[in-house]
Amino acid sequence: QGQLVESGGGSVQSGGSLTLSCAASGFTVATYYMGWFRQAPGKERERVAGIDNRGTTAYADSVKGRFTISRDNAKNTLYLQMNSLKPEDTAMYYCAAAPTLRWLQRQYDYVGQGTQVTVSS
Repeated sequence: QGQLVESGGGSVQSGGSLTLSCAASGFTVATYYMGWFRQAPGKERERVAGIDNRGTTAYADSVKGRFTISRDNAKNTLYLQMNSLKPEDTAMYYCAAAPTLRWLQRQYDYVGQGTQVTVSS
């Protein structure tokens, strides 16, 4: 049974940085499309960033130039480096994995339990 466990969330001031980690077990991240999405109270889920098994990345317009997604296949771990954080980045952040086609269909094989990011002004 595969599992994803996020860590690295916390509270920071506007302009600060955080790095989220997502450790996978029970499956090999190298064979999956991996990504991060977030959800704030009362708001729709938003896909933030994704990376395929060749390292090609994609970002939501709201985070382009500030967030960087990466993966370490040797450690079976996904990362999200978040810089220049804004109060509107406040949300629960989740990592997820799926084969590319299912990712495009917004169907995820694995989803973590989430880690909270709070940015104060």
